[in-house]
Amino acid sequence: MEFRILKKRLDIGRQFDVFLDKVSEAGLLFKAGVDAFLSNDIESFENKIDDIIETEHEGDTLRRNLEETLYIQTLIPESRGDVLELLENLDALLDRFKGALWKFNIERPQLIEACNDDFRELTSIVVEAVEATVRSSRAFFKDSSSVTDHIHKVPYWESQSDKMASKLQQTIFRQEGLSLSEKLQLRDFVKHVDKIADRAEDVSDKLRIYVIKRSL
Repeated sequence: MEFRILKKRLDIGRQFDVFLDKVSEAGLLFKAGVDAFLSNDIESFENKIDDIIETEHEGDTLRRNLEETLYIQTLIPESRGDVLELLENLDALLDRFKGALWKFNIERPQLIEACNDDFRELTSIVVEAVEATVRSSRAFFKDSSSVTDHIHKVPYWESQSDKMASKLQQTIFRQEGLSLSEKLQLRDFVKHVDKIADRAEDVSDKLRIYVIKRSL
């Protein structure tokens, strides 16, 4: 019986790892998609949209399967609610990557050359914030005592994202030759991407509480 329970826990752990792989993969696709858009490589950009849609779909399927397994098999009753909430929050990050790339696809903003490098940097920073959250989440499921090895990086990347977002907005509003509506649209894109890092920090804040609860 104990071996069967252990095997089921290991199976859930493997499923959780695959789900986290999808969140991480979505970040890489988002970064590559933004880079393609800024490079005016529309074919590659649209391919990345197709890829991230598929990744989001796979992530949703994995999340639902994990939630069903956790409800049916009462393997970790002491932290099941925390794991379920963590799954939902991580899935929301995946959705945000897809949503942000779709926003580029729908509006097709005319980004100015002066912003391209900083926009790429903002995207990289945001992806790092989510990746640190992913690593922290892996640690929570395998060895909660090692969560602190990764989780402290999330607020660092979030603060870097805020700084880069502020720099970008200053560049946009000081740019001559842009109408106010164009400036507001670009600012909206900057804030939309920056919010992904904010949400990653929200997840890490909750994860800290989960770790404290587990240690009591």
